[in-house]
Order: sequence, then structure tokens, then C-alpha cells
Amino acid sequence: MFPLFSLDSPDILIPLAAFAIPIVAITGGIIMGIVRSLGRQRAIELAQQERIAAIQRGIDPSTLPPIVFDHEESMEDRSGRPLRRAQGLMIGGLVTLFAGIGIAIFLGLIAGGHEGDDAHVWAVGLIPALVGVALLLSARIVWPRDSK
Repeated sequence: MFPLFSLDSPDILIPLAAFAIPIVAITGGIIMGIVRSLGRQRAIELAQQERIAAIQRGIDPSTLPPIVFDHEESMEDRSGRPLRRAQGLMIGGLVTLFAGIGIAIFLGLIAGGHEGDDAHVWAVGLIPALVGVALLLSARIVWPRDSK
């Protein structure tokens, strides 16, 4: 009936796929956050039940370890957190910087020395490259002073 809405037309599949990718990514991120939250809630619930069972068996509550509500704190002590954050910023900065440089080189090679509107298309790569530099600077700023 309507050729614009026919799914066997290749003209509709490209925009459909282009819109489906960010929708799936956003939905997946939201679902991942919900699942993580439910997992943490369940872990806290199990720790509380274990504590109650120990108290019912006659163990003194002051001898029991405290329930840790933050999952990351139970995996490592708090002293490693600032270093981990700074290292994460540094890794992200390096990846973004080199991605920007790669984009600039790629677009510069595609433009191939043409004069006119395409002459400075390589400058698009400066945006992610400068974001990478900003991440590297922020990693330097938040780097723990005692562990240089």
C-alpha cells in the first residue's frame, strides 16, 4: 500500500537500523543498572539474613563483621580508590586522544589535498583529541599525591 513503510525496501532498513542501535544501547544500559541494583539489594539481604541466623545461634553481635553496603568497598580497601579513578581517567584520555588523532589522519587522507570545502575536514578529529587531552589533565589533577 505505502511503499515508504514497506520493510522489504532497502531505503527503510538503513534509517531503521540507525535508530535501533542507540535505542538498544540506552535500553541495555538502563537494564544493566537495574540488574546491578537488584543484585546489590539481594547481596545485602543475604548478609542480613546470615547475621540474623548467627545472632539466633547465640553469637555476640559485636563480634560479627559489619555489613558493607557498597560492593566495591568489600572487594578492596578505600585507599586504592583514588588511584583507580586516576588510572581510569588516564586510560580513557589516551584512548580518546588517539581516536581523535586517528580520525584526523583518516579524514585528512580522504580529503587528499583537495582545495575548497573539504580542505580542513581533518579538524573534526581535534574534538575527540582535545577531549582526550582534557581527560589526561584531569587524571593528572586527581592523581594521588602520595603514590607518584
